[in-house]
Amino acid sequence: MLRLLGLPHVSRFPRATVTRHLDCFELLFHGHEDSRRVDVDLRYLEDVDDLEATELRLLARLQELGYEVERGVSLPTEGGAGS
Repeated sequence: MLRLLGLPHVSRFPRATVTRHLDCFELLFHGHEDSRRVDVDLRYLEDVDDLEATELRLLARLQELGYEVERGVSLPTEGGAGS
């Protein structure tokens, strides 16, 4: 279960982009004139073995809250293809 607290109000920042990095999920909320960034440290997540599933649940939850969501381009993980 993901608890999302302290997010910017959807009426001011209606779009959200979620990008997975090596150590966190970056949530970027886009408004008409400004943007707000929230980083979610992976150390605080329970299911770090399946980050893709966690990312998809996060996107779904933000959509349930009324945000227009987009999945950002994730950086390659350590030990991934090309290592």
